[in-house]
Amino acid sequence: MPDVVWAPQPGPQTALINCPIKEIFYGGARGGGKTDGMLGKNAIKGEQYGGDQHAIFFRRNLKQLEDAISRAHVIYGTMGLGWRWQEQKSTYTSPAGATLKFRYLDRDLDAINYQGHNYTDIYFEELPHFPQPRPYNMLRGALRSAAGVPTQIHGTGNPGGAGHNWIKERFIEPNPNGYQILTETLPNGEVEKRVFIPAKVGDNKILMANDPSYVNNLYQVGSDALVRAWLNGDWDVIEGAFFDCWTDKLSIEPFRIPDHWTRFRSFDWGSAAPFSCGWWAVASDDYIHEGQFIPRGALVRYRELYGAKAPNIGLKLDVEEVTDRILALEAPGEQFNYSVADPAIFAHDGGPSLAERMLPKVGKKGIAWIPADNKRTTTTGRAGGWDAMRGRIKGLEDEEGVRTPMLYAFNTCSDFFRTIPVLQHDPVRMEDLDTNGEDHVADETRYACMSRPWESRFHSSRKKEDRWDRKFAAKEREANSWKTL
Repeated sequence: MPDVVWAPQPGPQTALINCPIKEIFYGGARGGGKTDGMLGKNAIKGEQYGGDQHAIFFRRNLKQLEDAISRAHVIYGTMGLGWRWQEQKSTYTSPAGATLKFRYLDRDLDAINYQGHNYTDIYFEELPHFPQPRPYNMLRGALRSAAGVPTQIHGTGNPGGAGHNWIKERFIEPNPNGYQILTETLPNGEVEKRVFIPAKVGDNKILMANDPSYVNNLYQVGSDALVRAWLNGDWDVIEGAFFDCWTDKLSIEPFRIPDHWTRFRSFDWGSAAPFSCGWWAVASDDYIHEGQFIPRGALVRYRELYGAKAPNIGLKLDVEEVTDRILALEAPGEQFNYSVADPAIFAHDGGPSLAERMLPKVGKKGIAWIPADNKRTTTTGRAGGWDAMRGRIKGLEDEEGVRTPMLYAFNTCSDFFRTIPVLQHDPVRMEDLDTNGEDHVADETRYACMSRPWESRFHSSRKKEDRWDRKFAAKEREANSWKTL
């Protein structure tokens, strides 16, 4: 039709335009028409509701906004919709008074600047670039309409990025094929709905017609993992993972830990951020479990506790409550050789340290926390924690080049397997991981690995000797003396 300025393509883009669900995640692969879909939908709502419709479009930084603004200039300006662009305000206004602002959230806390604002529609482009859902959730408070315009919050994105994990958990895992309406019951009994609308390059018929070689470009972007992520929208592959040596061999079925194996805990503190506690056993001899070989000296994570808030309450837990939850998971009479913890809990700030506050309960079991070796990266003459952890994941290599890990976890340790494989490199210091990601279990695992330094000695039977660090043993003896205080 000659008077049609923009129309959605058949398939996912049309589903996006027609979808009435309040919370929508759209996309999953490159070239799926994500930007056009959001800008087009906003233009349609602006025409429908006029001056009662007010929208805002977010990216992580200013540079990333350029392409979206350029495309908006085409749809809203040169194609004939007649919206007026205000450069200084980075805002489009329709002839009827609808508005669309373009903004960026360089820091999560920048979302506070929009408290008190009113928007009928909020758009987050490339939502996985946001490591945590905090800014996304905070902006919900600005989603309202006194005029009765149906309010919606939209996100788009591809697999990967610092926020890959929370996006996958919220939108993808319940139904990877999409189009299923998911529900969440709020504390007041109200039910909120959300939906994932998958879109791939093949759904973008206009792009395929105008640039049929684009698919060939995607096949050449890099590793097989990146091709699968960008071309197929596969959320089970992680491109650019910090632990690129990750293997499914680390996951094992639970078994009864032999009584003579060394046991210890590792702990990373968090109140606003999640805390993480892991329980570990050290294989004192070669062990075969359901046909899987566990070498002498390997670490086995057999239990974990992870979280920041009290269940069903939403309140932050204090250190005494965290201690109670740790002890509640332990079997009567369960003994530990030592326990390592985030050095931050030993700091004094005008009162007893967190470690001292935990001591009355933890110390009753005869094991107090020891400050963990917190070295993250390797320097000349001294290995860092990430190298120690990576070395254990890679493990032993036999004459045929087959590797056997020196680090395992029961498959019941869901947060271990949920968070560590998706962690990304720090964009500035590539030898470190991006601390904006959900790295709490990784930190606590790093403490565990640094507490058990080991030296590789090749054996055809895939053994490694576990070498106890004498300096650390001295720290253990000193910590155990706390119980007499």
